[in-house]
Amino acid sequence: MAEPPEFLSARDVGSFAYLTIKDRTPQILTRAIDTLHRHKSEFFEKHGEEGVEAEKKAISLLSKLRNELQTDKPILPLEEKGVDTSLWNQHLEYQQSLVKDGAERPSWFRSPWLFVECYMYRRLHEAILQSPPIDDFDVFKESKDQNFFESQESVIALCTHLQELTRAVEGLDESQLKSEFFKLLQMSLWGNKCDLSLSGGASSSQKTDVLSSLEVLKPFILVDDSEHLWSLLNTHRKTNQDAAVVRVYVVLDNSGFELITDLILADFLLASKLATEIHFYGKAIPWFVSDTTVRDFHWVIEQVKCSDHRWMSQCGAGWEGYMKAGRWVYRDHMFWTLPHEYCTMPQVAPDLYAELQKASLILFKGDLNYRKLTGDRKWDFTIPFHQALSGFHPAPLCSIRTLKAEVQVGLQPGQGEQLMAADPTWLTSGKYGVFQFDSPL
Repeated sequence: MAEPPEFLSARDVGSFAYLTIKDRTPQILTRAIDTLHRHKSEFFEKHGEEGVEAEKKAISLLSKLRNELQTDKPILPLEEKGVDTSLWNQHLEYQQSLVKDGAERPSWFRSPWLFVECYMYRRLHEAILQSPPIDDFDVFKESKDQNFFESQESVIALCTHLQELTRAVEGLDESQLKSEFFKLLQMSLWGNKCDLSLSGGASSSQKTDVLSSLEVLKPFILVDDSEHLWSLLNTHRKTNQDAAVVRVYVVLDNSGFELITDLILADFLLASKLATEIHFYGKAIPWFVSDTTVRDFHWVIEQVKCSDHRWMSQCGAGWEGYMKAGRWVYRDHMFWTLPHEYCTMPQVAPDLYAELQKASLILFKGDLNYRKLTGDRKWDFTIPFHQALSGFHPAPLCSIRTLKAEVQVGLQPGQGEQLMAADPTWLTSGKYGVFQFDSPL
């Protein structure tokens, strides 16, 4: 089998990877420093002088990290002992082995983009860990919460739609059920536009009613394998007379509005009997600005439940009920915040791979998951998705992603070139989306 192509890297001046490391990543670190500074009085109230000293230490460590990045210094091993530290440092040694000139060390602008971008967020987390007693502070919490509050009108519209739908679901025929399934899948796709790491941490809330825009957005779906998803789940629904477990796993991306679209879809899957259990995977640490952690997951459900709006609060109460009944399960695993391609999961996290093999279907939300599924490499646009997965086939899976990185596979011949001619930013603007399905052979 031919060697896979090389990784995307900031080595390519002018590329999206280069601009991310040069511009967006320092902006994110600056915002993190500003956030710490703004909470100085809160740290003092909670912890006294010790809290103020911890804030100064965290800011100093993040300023040092920003300087290392901007001056293309060598990537340093992690120091703080955590469950994942040895895996990170082993991976750094692996990156060193890839360097053709042994005298050169992996650095910010010369190493694979996926590795250095993940490493930046892990070093940011290390800086907070090294600054007790504020070592549990999430520098991204405010912006995630703000995204949710600024998207209220869209959240209300979605919750109202879901409540009306679940009341009528028993009476829907198969074609109506399929139509609603596709509608909520597309909602979950376009919800993925709300990504704070793409905007450098600036507001990216959903202020328009996406439900009414779905028809207009359809031409922007470049690959649409949603028929495969319907066929798979509907077959389970129709043949599930013995009440067998049909588990759908959702590997989450952003908190805030996108998480709401995922929860709405998950609710519908249970109400329509297309699934019997939903397992959500979030991140174990604050990650890529807006990614969902356990705190974000439960906070969003609580906010929806406590809303003054009748249909919103009914959704939240229902979701809390699913959690208590074990029909919704939230999990995290350190593998999701490692820099590894997913094809390494059987070796690096065999327990997680074995868990994913129990799924009837796995939905991978968002761009970072897509980059890790495909290895973040310079694939030709027409390479089949199955091939780009490089042997990662735990169960039937689908990537639901709006494009925000210069990697895309599974297109028709000439499709990528036509898009490039019509819109040079098509790979990175978040304007286009895909549903790409793969099933183990």
